Amino acid sequence: MATVLAFHAHPDDEALLTGGTLARLADEGHRVVLVVATDGLMGAVPANGEAPRMRELRTSAAVLGVDRVVHLGYADSGHGPLLYPDPPDRTRFARADTEEAAERLAAVLRAEDAAMLIGYDANGGYGHRDHVKVHEVGRRAAELAGTPRVLEATMPRDTAERLVRLVRLLRIPLRFDPDELSMRFSARSAITHRYDVRRYARQKQAALAAHHSQLNGTGRMSAVMRTMTRLPLPLFGLLLGQEWFIDTSSSRPAQR
Repeated sequence: MATVLAFHAHPDDEALLTGGTLARLADEGHRVVLVVATDGLMGAVPANGEAPRMRELRTSAAVLGVDRVVHLGYADSGHGPLLYPDPPDRTRFARADTEEAAERLAAVLRAEDAAMLIGYDANGGYGHRDHVKVHEVGRRAAELAGTPRVLEATMPRDTAERLVRLVRLLRIPLRFDPDELSMRFSARSAITHRYDVRRYARQKQAALAAHHSQLNGTGRMSAVMRTMTRLPLPLFGLLLGQEWFIDTSSSRPAQR
């Protein structure tokens, strides 16, 4: 059995993008390590020393069978065109020096003797600045640590477009410019692996539900997450029971 390290931008990304795959890897006996670049906080860390979303992340990780959770030490960079100043206690991930951040991640890869790194595609999925940075830092960290295999989590663009249409049918005002969406995620032809994780839909949905701060928020993504956690399990599995990756370490045929 091997050690797999999954590198994500924020708490909750692990459930949305790779929850089924992480649960499957753990179920098959692999050691699964989860590293998040940010703790999901825009401001300073609370006096007790841990962001609330990190506690939720640990709950989610336990549901998925993750063995270890690590915060790389950066602050959330936020959405929108304005990148706010750094909080007083740490750097926003989007401003982090790529080489320094990659060395932090490489240190975990080396310590764990990880056989595989899971990161994000070149577009950072839907284009969030922290997600794009995960791609850059993950690629470089794998080089520094000599990690033999890298999979990048993504989604076919046509699937993303269908999901956006479905969300709108559910009367959730999620706004995406069709032209912009066509440049996000990945072309289906670039995807090397598609995993059917419907068997792990219960764990994936429960992991998503562990992120209470996001579920109780007022933004559009909070509304989407609330809807996803309330779906009947068979429907949840139908909608979110596939996960896609690009193998950048070698050219391999698609696996289903």
